[in-house]
Amino acid sequence: MSPELINENLSAIVARIEAARKAAVKPAASTTLVAVTKTHGPEDIYPALIAGQRVFGENRVQEAKGKWPKIREEYSDLELHLIGPLQTNKAREAVALFDAIQTLDRPRLADVLRAEMDRTDRAPFLFVQVNTGEEPQKAGVFPRDAAALIAHARGLKLPLKGLMCIPPASENPAPHFALLSKMAAEHDLPLLSMGMSDDFEIAIRFGATHVRVGSAIFGERATP
Repeated sequence: MSPELINENLSAIVARIEAARKAAVKPAASTTLVAVTKTHGPEDIYPALIAGQRVFGENRVQEAKGKWPKIREEYSDLELHLIGPLQTNKAREAVALFDAIQTLDRPRLADVLRAEMDRTDRAPFLFVQVNTGEEPQKAGVFPRDAAALIAHARGLKLPLKGLMCIPPASENPAPHFALLSKMAAEHDLPLLSMGMSDDFEIAIRFGATHVRVGSAIFGERATP
């Protein structure tokens, strides 16, 4: 995709976020756009950076490791979020590379992240990923088990800040966003990462503080 089109798409998404916030009865104090760059290379990332975008999301540790360290040398103020499942054997690299990890979903991963943060001076802030649709093929803790995981993470004094979800593709996302918002309020967690290219405006109605948008900015691109 051309740099001009990426810039146009980015401007359009920012405008839609602001319009959705104005239309919402009770939006979050702010809504951060996480521009999702999975499978997209530097040639697509730089136009967004030049346009002023600073928060980005990646699905895979290995892919992010291959492209972001060099970009960081030029843009030290960018913020990188891991939004894909994290294996414990990749936790060391994830803590070193990312500023936020949105996919904490089990106690063992919490333990490993604590050990890595203790070993280094890095402490990316965390979201618990909740599998609101209880889909067996999808990552995330089931809602009924979320309280125990949140308590475990807090017991470890991890920098837990919020919740994240990916509703089932075949269902109305609104009830899932409502559930996540309710859970965050119950556990006094200020951040809510919910909403993607097709439903971020609905998520904003339910208090999303972070929306994850990729294809609507960068277009579709097959995984290499």
